[in-house]
Amino acid sequence: MSVLTTVSPVRIAGVGRTFGGATGTIALEHVDLTVEQGEFVCLLGASGCGKSTLLAMVAGLDEPTTGTIDLGGRRTAVMFQDANLFPWLTVGGNIELALRFSGVSKADWKRRTAELLDVVRLPGAERRRPHELSGGMRQRVALARSLAQDAEVLLMDEPFAALDAITRDALHGEIERIAGERGLTVLFVTHNVREAVRLGDRVIVMKPSPGRIVREERVPLPRPRRMEDPEVARRAGLLHDELDVQAGGAR
Repeated sequence: MSVLTTVSPVRIAGVGRTFGGATGTIALEHVDLTVEQGEFVCLLGASGCGKSTLLAMVAGLDEPTTGTIDLGGRRTAVMFQDANLFPWLTVGGNIELALRFSGVSKADWKRRTAELLDVVRLPGAERRRPHELSGGMRQRVALARSLAQDAEVLLMDEPFAALDAITRDALHGEIERIAGERGLTVLFVTHNVREAVRLGDRVIVMKPSPGRIVREERVPLPRPRRMEDPEVARRAGLLHDELDVQAGGAR
């Protein structure tokens, strides 16, 4: 993968991904996207449009068949729909594992872990086990573990999709607050239109067969926002219409 010189944290140029060789399935084709420093960008689209595939390539978990992805040497951290906590470790142990791989001195693990749990509003939870936590609490621990990696770019693959509405709304506020306080650049995958408008500075609409970007929508609404805000609902409705058009074209 060639390297581009850019000041933007994420630059995706002409990216395509084919599975199964030259005659296989084209998952993505001709994707161009630049994400600026501190920007919160949501990738929106139906299942099969390549959102998660694109995120995996930005994370370095996969390679594009064509095109280039440049992060300018910046570190990334990934959050998934499943918190993926190690059940045999405590909350503190899960976070300390990330600190270890980030090169943090062992003498600082407990202090940093306590600080990160304060950030995600789970103070004093170090000794608890994952099975003792609610789904929302597990995702807070997963977020703390991601932050432990001192990444500048946070990649989130439908991290709140399995949560109830009340917990999801609370975590929307938390990730919005943390991203703002830390100046994080966020690339967030979702199929929930209102969630995209609620969180994103910009919403990237993708279509399937093959996956491509078909629309970019800026969301110049003040923060904090709520899912039920009338303007969030109005903008979400317009994007929903776009997704309906794309779904019809894919059939």
